[in-house]
Amino acid sequence: MFFLTIHFFVNLGNCRTAKNRMITQTKKKRLKLYKDRLNILLDLAQTINQDHGIEDLLSEFEILLREELEVGKILVYTCSDGKWSNLLCTGVSPEEMARIDVERDLFVYQGLENITISPPDNLIGFDAVIPLFHRYKAIGYVLIGDVEEDQQGISPTIKHLKLIQIISNLIIVFIENKRMHKALLEQEAMKKELELASRIQNQLIPGPQDLPKLKKVSIQTIYHPHLGVGGDYYDFIRLSRNTLGFCIADVSGKGISAALLMSNFQAVFRSLFSWNVNLKKLIHQLNRRVNESANNEKFITFFIGKYNLTTRRLSYVNAGHLPPLLFEPKKGHLISLDKGCIGLGMLDVIPFIEVGHLFISKNAKFLAFTDGLVELERGNKITSGLMSVEKIISNNKMLDENIEEIKTYITKHIDRKSFFDDISLIGMGFQ
Repeated sequence: MFFLTIHFFVNLGNCRTAKNRMITQTKKKRLKLYKDRLNILLDLAQTINQDHGIEDLLSEFEILLREELEVGKILVYTCSDGKWSNLLCTGVSPEEMARIDVERDLFVYQGLENITISPPDNLIGFDAVIPLFHRYKAIGYVLIGDVEEDQQGISPTIKHLKLIQIISNLIIVFIENKRMHKALLEQEAMKKELELASRIQNQLIPGPQDLPKLKKVSIQTIYHPHLGVGGDYYDFIRLSRNTLGFCIADVSGKGISAALLMSNFQAVFRSLFSWNVNLKKLIHQLNRRVNESANNEKFITFFIGKYNLTTRRLSYVNAGHLPPLLFEPKKGHLISLDKGCIGLGMLDVIPFIEVGHLFISKNAKFLAFTDGLVELERGNKITSGLMSVEKIISNNKMLDENIEEIKTYITKHIDRKSFFDDISLIGMGFQ
């Protein structure tokens, strides 16, 4: 009996030793697994901190999942500018990928989901869906699966599912931040380019200090580009002691491309406009140069005038521009100056040009403007503010008073966000 008791306790001790050994081995395995996972995360963090490009990071992501975590199939979708696209595809056939529609098949998943047992028809072959969120907004989806579906034991995709979710979140959020940073840099670069272009263009548009100082003609101007730079242009040139030349023009479209064409046009116009130039010949020359510069992609509406300070005669050509207004207080007449031709650059050769001639009476007021002043956006409709402008000028007030009223009119509609184009205006009061 004594020997049986000793044998029992010896066996019990052996069992405990074996059990303790198994527990120790399990702990070691678990510890090793945690260390391996920690090393994976540390390596990934180091890769991210080295500021690799998106392609390099995706390559590291793919190697990590396939070789370290033994994931056989990987699909990664991300959203950029409201559009979903595939960012990474490995181990997945074109047929499998073609079945998947992100909005239809993946939007329903709001959290990590194991779909091994009963996957939807379009997701057969995948074991898990991992939605990725940034600031409560879905920015990506990761689909993972095994290549060997009949393998024994726990699937690697399931065994490492939480780790894969953490890694995927790190990668996709980093890529999203990278994209946002790139977009901000591009916006900043564009802002600087626009500021530079605006400064250059403002040097081309004559300011109050650049306007001719005349005893018998007062000149007023307004310039308001819609996007900082624009396709509007006006100019005044003292062609001779008794001759004042002026123009106003509007390039089709807005922004940088319109501004570039207008700056080129300004240089050409100034080189060709002289006191003895024939207006018809000048229009043909300008039309040819606009065609060369615009490549039939844009056109310019243009009004040009020559005013003789001594004889009070105005000669003009309206090349498709919104007709300027001439108001004669003594007669109470409001005249639209519409004689001319089609816009510059609309045809290779302008078939017909009519030159207008007028005698300008004392105290008459002239107003020319681009269509941005009178085309107003209200909801989905475009309405005309031309009658408001006509009313402002059709009175016995001085021109500078009329211009102040127009500025108030502009401010009111800017506050309402009614304007959607560049605004330019030139006014002349004749004494």
